[in-house]
Amino acid sequence: MVTYDSTDKVLFSADGFGKFGALDVEEDWDREARRYYIGIVGKYGAQVQKLLKAAATLDIQTICPLHGPILTENLGHYLEKYDIWSSYKVESEGVMIAYTSVYGNTKKAVELLAQKLEEKGCPKVVVCDLAREDMAKAVEDAFRYGKLVLATITYNGDIFPFMRTYIENLTERSYQNRTIGLIENGSWAPAAARVMQGMFEKSKNITWLENNVKIMSSLSEANEAEIEAMAEELCK
Repeated sequence: MVTYDSTDKVLFSADGFGKFGALDVEEDWDREARRYYIGIVGKYGAQVQKLLKAAATLDIQTICPLHGPILTENLGHYLEKYDIWSSYKVESEGVMIAYTSVYGNTKKAVELLAQKLEEKGCPKVVVCDLAREDMAKAVEDAFRYGKLVLATITYNGDIFPFMRTYIENLTERSYQNRTIGLIENGSWAPAAARVMQGMFEKSKNITWLENNVKIMSSLSEANEAEIEAMAEELCK
C-alpha cells in the first residue's frame, strides 16, 4: 500500500524503493535496493507491476520509502529497476554459479567452469560457496543474471542442506525466466541433479541446459569435456 500526495507530488512508497544500509554511508543504491527488493518484496511481482502502471499516470517528483534515502533525482532509473525486478526480467548478462562442496571436488569443477567461461568472454561470472558466503547476496545474483549453474553433492539421497535452502529461497520468490545448468556429484547413487530439477517443478519459463555434469566423487577427463561443453552452451 502506498500513498500519493498530489499537492507536493510525493509518493510515500512504504517498502517500495527501500534499501538496506545506513543513510550516512556512501554505497551503491542498486545493489542494496536489489537485495532488499528480492528479499522482502520479490514474491509479489504481479502486485508491484500493477502499482507501477498506476504510478505511471502520476507526476512524481519525490519518492519517500520507509527504509533508505529519499529519492529526488533520476527517478526514471529507480522506476526502471523496479520494472525489471518485478517482471522477473534479466537485469545483467552473466552466469551465477552457486555450489556446495564437502571434499573439494565439486569446488574444483566449479572453478574449472568459471575459468572456461571467462576464457570464452562471458561478460560476468559470479561464484558463491553457499556454506561460507552470504546467501542473501547469492539469491540476489541469481535474480540479477540470466543464467544459473547449481553444483552440489548427493547427501542422504537428497542434496546438501545449504543448496536445498538456497533453491527454496529462489522458488518462494517466484524465480522464473532463467536458464539453469546442473553439476552433480555422487559415488554409488547420484541423485542431486534429479532433486534440484524437481525443486523447480512449479517455476515458470525455466530453460534447462542440455549439457550438464555428473561427477563420480572426483573430476575425470570425461567431466572436463562435459564442463567444456557446458561453458560453450552457456556462452551462446
